[in-house]
Order: sequence, then structure tokens, then C-alpha cells
Amino acid sequence: MPVRIRIYGKEATFSRGCWSCEDDTLQAMLEALADPRALTQEQERTHALYAAGRFGGMIASEAGDWAPAPHPEAEIKITDFAPAQQPERAGWLSFLRKKR
Repeated sequence: MPVRIRIYGKEATFSRGCWSCEDDTLQAMLEALADPRALTQEQERTHALYAAGRFGGMIASEAGDWAPAPHPEAEIKITDFAPAQQPERAGWLSFLRKKR
């Protein structure tokens, strides 16, 4: 069963790993996030919830009501770059700093 979301007042549908939408700009944004592996109904709903959350949209429930989608958890965290032992030496150019 296709999952419907609403972003920026436009509706889009996700079904069988593909997005369909009347707005070309929104379609392109959603296709950039498309997961072709989402084949089951639960996987489709999970992916649609993620996409709606990324853009601050809403998702349709089974009853037809619209609910705000929660923002997904951050993919990159500051702890990935800043070690807890020496946060002042963090960053990807840390090798250029003078050693004491």
C-alpha cells in the first residue's frame, strides 16, 4: 500500500521504492533520498517517515489523519570528530597544529 506524505503543502506518494509527486522540485528532492530496497509495507512506511522528517513534513496515518513526522536522528555526531580525551585537538586538520 502506498504511503502518502505532505511537504511544503504538496503531497507525494512512496510505493515500491519510487516516489511520485506532481511537483517536479519536490519529486527531485525525494528521489535523492529514495530507497529502492523498501519493498514491504513496513519498510515503505519507515522510509517515508524518514523523508518527511528530513524536510519537516507530515505523514498520513491509516485513518487518513495527518501527523507531523519526527526529525530523524543525526547521521554524523560531533563525537565522531572530537575525541572525548582531547577535544581541543579535534578536527580533520588537527595534524597541522603545533605539537607541544
